Amino acid sequence: MKILMLTPYLPFPLMSGGQTRSYNLIKYLSEKNDITLFSLIKSDEEKKYVGELKKYCRNVFLFKRSKSPWTVRNILLTVLGFYPFLVIRNLARDERKAIAKELAEGKYDLIHAETFYVMPHLPKTDIPILLVDQTIEYLVYKHFMEEQSKFYLRPILWLDVIKLRYWETYFWRQAKRVVAMSDSDKQQMQKLAKDLSIDIVPNGIDIDFFNRKPNPDSKNPKVLYVGNFKWMQNVEALDVLVNKVWPRIHKKVKNSVLWIVGMNITDKIKSLASDSIKVTEALPDIRDAYSSSNVLVTPIEGPGGTRLKILEAMASALPVVTTSVGAEGLGVANNEQMIISDNYNDMAQKAIDVLQSEKLAKLLGKNARKFVEEKYTWKKSAQLLDKIYKEVINER
Repeated sequence: MKILMLTPYLPFPLMSGGQTRSYNLIKYLSEKNDITLFSLIKSDEEKKYVGELKKYCRNVFLFKRSKSPWTVRNILLTVLGFYPFLVIRNLARDERKAIAKELAEGKYDLIHAETFYVMPHLPKTDIPILLVDQTIEYLVYKHFMEEQSKFYLRPILWLDVIKLRYWETYFWRQAKRVVAMSDSDKQQMQKLAKDLSIDIVPNGIDIDFFNRKPNPDSKNPKVLYVGNFKWMQNVEALDVLVNKVWPRIHKKVKNSVLWIVGMNITDKIKSLASDSIKVTEALPDIRDAYSSSNVLVTPIEGPGGTRLKILEAMASALPVVTTSVGAEGLGVANNEQMIISDNYNDMAQKAIDVLQSEKLAKLLGKNARKFVEEKYTWKKSAQLLDKIYKEVINER
């Protein structure tokens, strides 16, 4: 099958959950499909990664978006126009013309749009569109507006949230089929648009890559948090961890260390570094963090996101303590593959239990590893997506 795929980022290097998902699905889908990729980049520096994607794509076309989202143009177009900020921020003037030309000449079987906010680049076409939404953006921004924004900004943000909800559901309906990552996401989508045809293609994990033998530090046990801090959910979760969970853990396990690992770490986060808090940006090999830590604690409150750090930890046999939001859609059983708690005092105590019981830690790690081996591999996810490709094309 001949597929034209659109992503709002270059799917390499693997610096975010979205990039990791897109790259691995392209890798396995290319075994049976001819893929042409249209991606947005922030700078010419990213062009050096095109060669990695050309291993799996017939062609890769790149288009510039602003390096910073907060340009005068983006703000004015959001305030004065109909589109929400998320769409405006990811618009490239030349991409729509290039896609129209490619569709006219290329005889494609299907268009795969990764995220709804790339959809404005598509011209009117009879080629079926499969829209994959990694998260329900309306809910993410609504949560931010209600829980984290300054009160004097809320009227402005609320207007953007309303526009976001309208256009997100509008583009869902423009697609022949919509793909969600979990059953919980599917249910939320159907609340917003009851008539949608929705399939589920979960995230995967590279089981062989995350197969290091755990080597946690028994003398100075590490409590790990991993995240890309350009995403508001990670900033919020870390704030909860540092201020409401970690102090209780450290009070009981005095020799423990909180290890914050990630990308786009702000000066505010860097300032947290102390004798008991370690901050590492752009760790060359994330497996070093998982294999040498004792527990991953992720008090995620905000909806959305790919949650790949949780799957990576599970594949690494690292015990996970998280919230019901963090575990949402994974299909895990509490106290079997991970520990789930929405009470911060209880979450801290559960993490302490893991740190103080080698038997419990090994059992959780073993169960988690087995769980992802059986349910979450990129090959299985790609097979599901390929099956949906065929169904959509046959329906045409």
